[in-house]
Amino acid sequence: MDLISNESELEERLTTPSRRDLEAASGLRGDVLILGSGGKMGPSLARRIASAIQAAGLKHKVIAVVRKDRAGSSGSPSSGVRVFEADLLDPRALDALPDAPNVVFMAGRKFGAASDLPLTWATNVWIAALAAQRFRQSRIVAFSTGNVYPFVPGDGRGANEQTPAAPRGEYAQSTLGRERIFEYFSNTQGTPVLLYRLNYANDLRYGVLNDIGEKVLREEPIDLTTGFVNVIWQGDANSYCLRSFALCASPPQILNVTGARTLSVREVAQRFGNLLGKTPVFTGKESSSALLSDASRCIELLGPAEVSEDQLIEWTAHWLRKGCVTLGKPTKFEVRDGAF
Repeated sequence: MDLISNESELEERLTTPSRRDLEAASGLRGDVLILGSGGKMGPSLARRIASAIQAAGLKHKVIAVVRKDRAGSSGSPSSGVRVFEADLLDPRALDALPDAPNVVFMAGRKFGAASDLPLTWATNVWIAALAAQRFRQSRIVAFSTGNVYPFVPGDGRGANEQTPAAPRGEYAQSTLGRERIFEYFSNTQGTPVLLYRLNYANDLRYGVLNDIGEKVLREEPIDLTTGFVNVIWQGDANSYCLRSFALCASPPQILNVTGARTLSVREVAQRFGNLLGKTPVFTGKESSSALLSDASRCIELLGPAEVSEDQLIEWTAHWLRKGCVTLGKPTKFEVRDGAF
């Protein structure tokens, strides 16, 4: 695939639906409501689903629900996305939202979680309970995270969907709490749910690869203690989300969503060094374990990602070499105690 040189091209790549997306849109049977659509991934997800619906010749709407301070970040009528402002901590706000047979739950709090733990738990658990009750008649793709898993050997395939949860720190514990809430209401109400455990989506403006590449470019030390990672192109994560509606079930299904390979941080940095003309600077030594997920089931059910990890590294290096905009929001993938 061609390299990406500006934000316009990036947004086009993130939001252009694939043939499989059009097929999935044809099975939606109604509107799509995205709760918490104002984050890093939500805007492009909303526009990609809207584009798939339009390309499939359908009239369904995509409704993006954002906090007031995120208004305008998820779309506009011209993009096929209707934006609603709402305080999702307020039950009355959820009651006022339109019904939709398809709901994506993205509301969550990670970075800064340790600074206000009650708010973190309210955001990650209380809102889930309100949404599960309010949209009991809908199919719900509920975003979660690989942080619910224990650290596993760095030379293995990673945790799979049968690996018992063992979250470190209150952020990860609260995300497991969110999952349990959706499980409870799915089991008691019969709501079809898919727990979408995403590990490190990468947009060229942010992501693990961006974190590593920027340090190589600036000749800053790269801590190798967490020496292995999974990554996935955000466009592929968007596509998998849309196609996950077909997997919603009661009791809930779980799906690990990430790249097919385990990457060595050292080797990724060396690759960036070659592409950027820099010599990586390392500190520390690789631990034997890391937070890794096995995406084999996702690939078996929904097919392989369209963008490989190698392609994504090349795109990121080109983006950084050209001095394109970045968000300045590190993933903190190196954190091992769960304190975000």
